[in-house]
Amino acid sequence: MKLFVGLGNPGAKYAQNRHNIGFMALDEIASAHGFSPWKSKFQAQVCEGTLGDVKVLLLKPQTFMNLSGQAVGEAMRFYKLTPQDVTVLHDELDLAPGKCRVKQGGGHAGHNGLRSIHSHIGADYHRVRLGIGHPGHKDAVAGYVLRDFPKADEGWLDDLMRGISDGAAALAAGDGGKFMNAVSLRTAPPRSSNTAKPKIDTATTTVAPEPAPDTRSAMEKLVDKFK
Repeated sequence: MKLFVGLGNPGAKYAQNRHNIGFMALDEIASAHGFSPWKSKFQAQVCEGTLGDVKVLLLKPQTFMNLSGQAVGEAMRFYKLTPQDVTVLHDELDLAPGKCRVKQGGGHAGHNGLRSIHSHIGADYHRVRLGIGHPGHKDAVAGYVLRDFPKADEGWLDDLMRGISDGAAALAAGDGGKFMNAVSLRTAPPRSSNTAKPKIDTATTTVAPEPAPDTRSAMEKLVDKFK
């Protein structure tokens, strides 16, 4: 079994916050892949399903962001999982909006949800970093992440969520490259190299006749200039 953890804050008032993009990603996976209904367990909302041939538990901690590790630790102990079985999907200030990166291990970079998970299970788990951009100054971060995504972001946000869902089976199988390809096909689809050239309808197009060659002598041409 694999454990996918989405980070966010519980409650309707936070549902569309930038900080809740991890919750949004799990909701998209659950909906698109026919997971079981959400239920309360491990101080979290959880549901189960299969991605490819891998059984996966989706978990959204309901303890607020800075205590997220409690729910993750409980679920891991119950199912006897290791940190390598855990993938955390979370907002990332240091990536441009709509960008997505995968990594394993590393620091928490001040993210309160990751900090809590570090304290409960260590750092050696997988992460899917979901770019939300940076407000430009560290003093503005708290207000920025706790504000809703603006309407202008709906396009790239929808593409990103669909891409994550498309690649979820690869993510569960541990194939980060295939997962990233699936995301890219949604967020940055390749342009067609076969640009159609406009066709000319020769039946209705009038072609101007070529001018007759100028057979005048040099003296005749000079005289004509002064006429």
